[in-house]
Amino acid sequence: MSTDITRRRFLKAAGAGAVWITLTSTLGCESTRRLRADASAAQVAQTWNFRSRPELKPPIIDVTTQAHDTVPGYICIAPKNGPGEAGPGQDGAMILDNKGQLVWFRPLSREARDMMDFTVQRYRGESVLTWWEGVHTGYGQGEYLIFDGSYREIARVRAGNGYQGDHHEFLISPRDTALFTIYHKVFGDLSPVGGSKDGLVLDGIAQEVDIETGEVLFEWHSLNHVGLDESNGRPPENPELAFDYFHINSIDVEPDGNLLISSRLTSTVYKVDHETGEVIWRLGGKNSDFEMGPGTRTNYQHDARRQPDGTITIFDNGALKEDDQSRGIVLRLDENAMTATLLREYTHPDKVFSGTQGNVQVLPNGNVFVGWGSAPVLSEFDKDGELLFSASFPLEAETYRAFRFEWSGRPSDDLAMVARRASEDEVTVYASWNGATEVASWQVLTGPSLDQMEPLGTAPRQGFETAITVNTTEPYVGVQALDRAGQALGTGKAVEMGN
Repeated sequence: MSTDITRRRFLKAAGAGAVWITLTSTLGCESTRRLRADASAAQVAQTWNFRSRPELKPPIIDVTTQAHDTVPGYICIAPKNGPGEAGPGQDGAMILDNKGQLVWFRPLSREARDMMDFTVQRYRGESVLTWWEGVHTGYGQGEYLIFDGSYREIARVRAGNGYQGDHHEFLISPRDTALFTIYHKVFGDLSPVGGSKDGLVLDGIAQEVDIETGEVLFEWHSLNHVGLDESNGRPPENPELAFDYFHINSIDVEPDGNLLISSRLTSTVYKVDHETGEVIWRLGGKNSDFEMGPGTRTNYQHDARRQPDGTITIFDNGALKEDDQSRGIVLRLDENAMTATLLREYTHPDKVFSGTQGNVQVLPNGNVFVGWGSAPVLSEFDKDGELLFSASFPLEAETYRAFRFEWSGRPSDDLAMVARRASEDEVTVYASWNGATEVASWQVLTGPSLDQMEPLGTAPRQGFETAITVNTTEPYVGVQALDRAGQALGTGKAVEMGN
């Protein structure tokens, strides 16, 4: 499917955005100047540029529906350029607030690599950041990273048995094991579905490994349990290309310990026995074991999840020639009567169509957060489908999934600061601390020497980088990050100002 067609169907050109937003205030004076917001002259830029962190250039996220009644927490995305496109800014992992302001950014070190499925999970009883990183060519070949609240790597997970880990899923199970997807080329007889008798086919593999030891605990192969005739796809005309008949794209753990596996190209969700690998039932597709009620069938879906109330959520991408928009759906399954009923669906007012990727996250209060995949949009709805928040990427960018989670970041890196003297008695300090979620204000320090620094005043934190203008003739200037109680969280290295 053309990514150009996908994007034109829902997104207007992004408006001009500020390159950085700063707060300027006068400190240490009896009277205070009126606050003002200073923006760069480069109004058409679609990337952030920070004085204190010039090496970070993430894309700007445009909030199109201002947040109201949303669940507390930050937004986790991993922007990347769409297929064949050179988008603005760096690819990498981003944490944002409801205003679209950057909280944390980790750019990829190599442009040829991708980062996907960036989210918050639980590992050993603690909240951690996780993602896949590697090379993406329709399917992924890479590894899985786990970072702690100080943004330090605590584990790196790789596929076992000689395979390469794919980007479609990285799930830490309640047992602290890792479940993920693998794509593997094998030779097979494709003649029953119109292909070569000795053709190439992609086996969809679900693998579970022990995170600490790397031991493979479970491995499931689609070719052992799902026939080629279940696919909605056709073998490629070029016999050197592999037939992606299954396209595994999510794994979830059922309450009974068995697995839910989603296959995009069979438009089916499979319940799989976690011990034997046998398929317990099929939901949707050509051979559904359920009687599918109105609105329950999906086309090329992603992200099938069992919810605590027993329902199943799915991101239904839809088919280009059949559906005019994608949707998140909530299904009720009666596994005695074997019926599926549509309870709710979530669609964007702009009729967003996502040809690939996407996810649905049910939040603690029943709100639903949707990442629209190849359509560069992310949204939050209330339980009844009212849009509470929406934001968009620059036209050329996308994120595989998008999430909202509560997160507390305590960076191990030092805070960053630069200072510029505008006149003999005026200095502007630019301060930031990548990933620090507890900073409420910045305290400026000045003095005649490094060992004689005294507080001059404070200014509230404004976005990722705050610019504070102070009146001082002292030769040394520094800054401290303060929490809401006024306690120091960290101190930047003071700088000597030239005249």
